[in-house]
Amino acid sequence: MSLKEEIERRRTFAIVSHPDAGKTTLTEKLLLFGGAIHVAGAVKSNKIKKTATSDFMEIERQRGISVATSVMGFEYDGVKINILDTPGHQDFAEDTFRTLTAVDSVIVVVDAAKGVEAQTEKLMKVCRMRKTPVIVFVNKVDREGKDPFDLLDEIEKQLEIHVHPLSWPVGMGQRLQGVYNILDRKMYYFSGDDKTKAEEPQEFKDINAPEVDKKLGERNAEKLREDLDLITGVYPTFDNQEYLDAKVAPIFFGSALYNFGVKELLESFIRIAPSPQPSQTIERQVSPYEDKFSGFVFKIHANMDPNHRDRIAFVKICSGTFHRNTNYTHVQLGRQLKFSSPTAFMAQKTSVVEEAYAGDIIGLHDTGNFKIGDTLTEGENMHFKGLPSFSPEMFRYIENSDPMKAKQLAKGIDQLMDEGVAQLFTLTMNGRKIIGTVGALQFEVIEYRLLHEYGAQCRYEPASLYKACWVRPNDKAEWEDFKKRKFKSIAKDKYDRDVYLAESAYELQMAQEKFKGLEFFFTSEF
Repeated sequence: MSLKEEIERRRTFAIVSHPDAGKTTLTEKLLLFGGAIHVAGAVKSNKIKKTATSDFMEIERQRGISVATSVMGFEYDGVKINILDTPGHQDFAEDTFRTLTAVDSVIVVVDAAKGVEAQTEKLMKVCRMRKTPVIVFVNKVDREGKDPFDLLDEIEKQLEIHVHPLSWPVGMGQRLQGVYNILDRKMYYFSGDDKTKAEEPQEFKDINAPEVDKKLGERNAEKLREDLDLITGVYPTFDNQEYLDAKVAPIFFGSALYNFGVKELLESFIRIAPSPQPSQTIERQVSPYEDKFSGFVFKIHANMDPNHRDRIAFVKICSGTFHRNTNYTHVQLGRQLKFSSPTAFMAQKTSVVEEAYAGDIIGLHDTGNFKIGDTLTEGENMHFKGLPSFSPEMFRYIENSDPMKAKQLAKGIDQLMDEGVAQLFTLTMNGRKIIGTVGALQFEVIEYRLLHEYGAQCRYEPASLYKACWVRPNDKAEWEDFKKRKFKSIAKDKYDRDVYLAESAYELQMAQEKFKGLEFFFTSEF
């Protein structure tokens, strides 16, 4: 297979949603259809003891939520699919935002009963900003929910994108009888009263066929035909290019829990979703079809295998082919690095790969060489854009609870900060360490992981701060004056950059007005 063919058969996408919309369950079912797993795990279930493949961290199993992005790859119908299952909880939004820089398209999961929720709107804003193509999967149609037409209007209004239904539910909740695939003009009828034992769907290519009335009942069949006539009247013919240009979001209906509509989503997705797209660097645009390899680190995860205390850097390949045991240039360090065991992912499970192509996500074992945003190339000096750290909004002093474990605590904090789960600021006045996060739950995750992965106990003390902002001192004299006046509020981040920790909005505003020779930034990418 040629390089072009290898790249064109790849689909790399993220699944995003509000918490509890069924995102991780959908991921499981996609893996099941792809033959990557044999039993789908449940995120929350007393009956099924198997947990979701993508929720591999212990805290995720206990809470029943995703707290870190996980990567899974599998083959389906000749297409190589890379799924990135992201955290839905807003406290881990930063991980999700960074993940969106490494994908070519997105599936947004919406709960049929709850509709579009706040976190979904925020994530969609990032997709619009990056012009990322979006498919919406309306989940949980096996429960009583909103009218499908009302859902279409809500999605269009709140996500600020034109929509186009490509599948349609026949009934909802207890009355759910199947899903009609508008794209292929096929009717998938689900027989069997027990939805957990849904039989193989039966296909109907002609919606007016008498068998449809027989299977659905005349009333339901007529309602479906009326709905489809209305859809045809309101929504023009589906234009795949408009979807690729992020102007239209195709809508699919189904139930991830009971496999309704999931196969239709997967089969339609591999047909309409984009193959790897060009990536933007500060220097130039990089085409995936270039011969020379390039890629960037969008995530770092410590202790994926607790037995080996390993650190994995997740690299999105942007162009060319990556080969094992080949020297590549780490642009930021200006060094040549060789990787003997690059890995492909199935959440926590990994397998060594000999080569990987543009669009793939690979894991590189890291001993501290990488940080988020780093670039690997075959020698060219370029820097990929769009991987900032955001200004934290919650702060706590972190203290060591066990003086005998100071080394373990320092190592744990260092590695967890590299992952981007939070940010560490060290006060220049007294060296006290402050953890800054975008959500309160991150503090719990840090404390839990320090204890269970590093054997280190920490305690937190409140820090009444309003905002952390990075400072660029364009005027040296003014910067020295600012440091004298604000000596209690000056800190360094993990990469030794100057940070001002403002105690209130008023204090920050006054600093910006008074010190015109200083620039204040609310993301680390400046």
